[in-house]
Amino acid sequence: MYYRHYKGGIYELVGPATLESDLTPLIVYRAPDGSLWVRPAAVFHELVEVDGVWLPRFSQIE
Repeated sequence: MYYRHYKGGIYELVGPATLESDLTPLIVYRAPDGSLWVRPAAVFHELVEVDGVWLPRFSQIE
């Protein structure tokens, strides 16, 4: 699955993960340059305010 970041970048969802120290659910995703990134799942799926409009941080691309 691919997701578009609200700033425009396209990222490939690698999958869910869990932070060992406190069991926080994480999302692992890959940037176009191949680098891997990790965010807490709650942050990956949250809404962000852009110019007074609430948008998803990442939107799934169909």
